[in-house]
Amino acid sequence: MINMEMKIWENTKQWRVEDTNIPRLETYVLKGETERPAVLICPGGGYAHLSEREAEPIALAFNEAGFHAFVLYYTVTPKNYEQPIQDVARAMCIIRDRAETWKVQSDKIAVCGFSAGGHLAASLGVHWDKEHLYQVEGIEVGKNKPNALILSYPVISAGPNRHQGSFDNLLGDSASEDLYQEMSLENHISPQTPPTFLWHTVEDEAVPVENSLLFAQGLRKVNVPFELHIYPKGVHGLSLATKETATNERMADPHVATWMKLCKEWLTETFE
Repeated sequence: MINMEMKIWENTKQWRVEDTNIPRLETYVLKGETERPAVLICPGGGYAHLSEREAEPIALAFNEAGFHAFVLYYTVTPKNYEQPIQDVARAMCIIRDRAETWKVQSDKIAVCGFSAGGHLAASLGVHWDKEHLYQVEGIEVGKNKPNALILSYPVISAGPNRHQGSFDNLLGDSASEDLYQEMSLENHISPQTPPTFLWHTVEDEAVPVENSLLFAQGLRKVNVPFELHIYPKGVHGLSLATKETATNERMADPHVATWMKLCKEWLTETFE
């Protein structure tokens, strides 16, 4: 495996040296000459921190199924709310620019996000051609568009079912209603939004299940293919829902853990 880290904005006008929180991309590239599909992973953490439980364990799980994987450590508590989506757009461009070297099938790259990372992944899915991205060195609009989305208990809506902490960290505590509407992703789904796999639990008290339901309804309205799994039990932040990623017994659930197998099957079929 090629396992390395890179600072995603180095040698661009976006590059700025800060003491902490320098966005970086970690590679989990399988060795060999075979070209493979890839998954770019955005861990959760409420736009305040990044969960290690939703980073390397997820990458290794996709590796086991024959996918290259990449983990994006994106900007949290940003001074500019546009920075995280610029980070994920840049990461997508880097993967495509190096597709030949890393043996990535450049037309088969999914973005997988958890909780607030799900909001970031879905943001790229619906806002990949946002006007401000055209102005950023290191981003080529079109090259930044994912081929599929994988959304795990995602933050989606800035409406009544929003996870307030995520939006406070992303937008600040004085955001306008117009900005909340822009960040309410169910309102921006179009036929150009990529096929999507979603899963959530009914018992999620941090990010209500309505977030996934709203996104699925939006996809249905414009006939974008999707697969949605709603599990009746389970707390927020389950990651793989296995003993390996659990921090307590409530974080391990064999039934919920089926999501990864279902996701791999869906992604393989979607990329055929």
